[in-house]
Amino acid sequence: MAESDREDDQSPEEQFQELIRQLFGGAGADVDPEQLAQLSGMGIDPAMMQTVMQHLQGAFAGGADEGISWDLAKRQALHIANQDGLGVTDGQRTDLDQAFALASLWLSEATTISELATPPRALTRGGWVEATLPVWQELAEPVATSIADALTQALREQAPEEMQGLVQGAGRLMRTVGGSLFASQLGQVVGNLSKEVVSGGDVGIPLMPDGDAVILPQNFADFGRDLEIPDDQLALYIATRELAHARLFRHARWLRLHVISQVTDFARGIHVDTDALEELASRFDPSQPEELRRALESGALLPSRSEAQNAALTRLENLLATIEGWVDVVTERATARLPSADRIAEAVRRRRAVGGPAEQALSSLVGLELRPRRMREAAAMWRAVTDAVGVAGRDALWDYPDLMPTAEDIDDPAALVARLEARARGEAPATDEMDDALARLLAGEDIGEAPSGVDEGPSEPDEPSASDDPRPV
Repeated sequence: MAESDREDDQSPEEQFQELIRQLFGGAGADVDPEQLAQLSGMGIDPAMMQTVMQHLQGAFAGGADEGISWDLAKRQALHIANQDGLGVTDGQRTDLDQAFALASLWLSEATTISELATPPRALTRGGWVEATLPVWQELAEPVATSIADALTQALREQAPEEMQGLVQGAGRLMRTVGGSLFASQLGQVVGNLSKEVVSGGDVGIPLMPDGDAVILPQNFADFGRDLEIPDDQLALYIATRELAHARLFRHARWLRLHVISQVTDFARGIHVDTDALEELASRFDPSQPEELRRALESGALLPSRSEAQNAALTRLENLLATIEGWVDVVTERATARLPSADRIAEAVRRRRAVGGPAEQALSSLVGLELRPRRMREAAAMWRAVTDAVGVAGRDALWDYPDLMPTAEDIDDPAALVARLEARARGEAPATDEMDDALARLLAGEDIGEAPSGVDEGPSEPDEPSASDDPRPV
């Protein structure tokens, strides 16, 4: 019997099963689009199925069988970053080395936090992608996983009941395809971001390894093009700011994990809007994949933030503001003798407040804004602290996590200053309920007990505690 005769005798369900078998039997490249058109009788969207099959075929050809293809993101990002083929010239490297050397001397006068163990350096756009992509991957993975899960669920809902077994069997590969679609888009965003950032700490979060300070000469020229400020002053200011950021994260080694954990706390709450995904699938035209790209870039697949996410984002914004406020104040003091320092500082603050196109695309892609909205207020707090207790007292607040100023301190710097001045005079600060509970716990008391002197009324006698036992422990 001819192939066409066999197809005419098959039910739509059998035709769908045959397509799946062709795909998993290695004949996916020969799937006839006309066969897909016949699936509409079963409520399956042919366009979506064709697109999915094409990506599944690509996954088979590449040997990918699990996880998300982050290597795809890296290749895409490096392709964009290295498009101009330019590297760092010897002249650029020399100029930046000189700027870093003088900036380090000035910075040591403005902070007690020690110098870096490794020398700062000039970095290409491709080098920046290589160094920072592991962090982007960590931040984006919750969203990529959510998109992969939603794609798998949408396919299951599209397939007829009798075909659920086959679709279920392909679930791992479908997750790979959905995640890889997202990874490819992330690579494009990171690649474009590599053409905007000026230094390692430019985005605010710790993208570079602790203790690494870098400047991207290719982007440095673009940053200063319209400012009408001499290049040597620009380089000196940016170098000082980058060194301050790198010194802080090297000194407070707990700070990196603190920032990343707050970012991931926010990202874990992101879920794909399945209604938007299904609506996109119902009208998706495989001949125009730009629609899917636009949906990812615009954030159309991400629902509105929940209250918990808004709270997590507020905590992150306050943390970033506290960090960048300190960097701002230290850089301001270190570059006080620089004629154009105030103009450059204002340009940097505006740039951080607005962000470039790639940073805005990142916000849409992962639903995360890395804006230190309260940086000016945080900087005012750090200035007040410096005036009250000096540079050493200010920088000591980064020695331990529980010493770092909080959002409440940004709101009320006077209260923070009062506490620090009292501590400097040797006066014990008033303890709060948590301090009391911790003290009772260390003393061997039940933390549910009231402090001594508080009458809770009659109660049953307690069993002797270990602390009451005269025998040695």
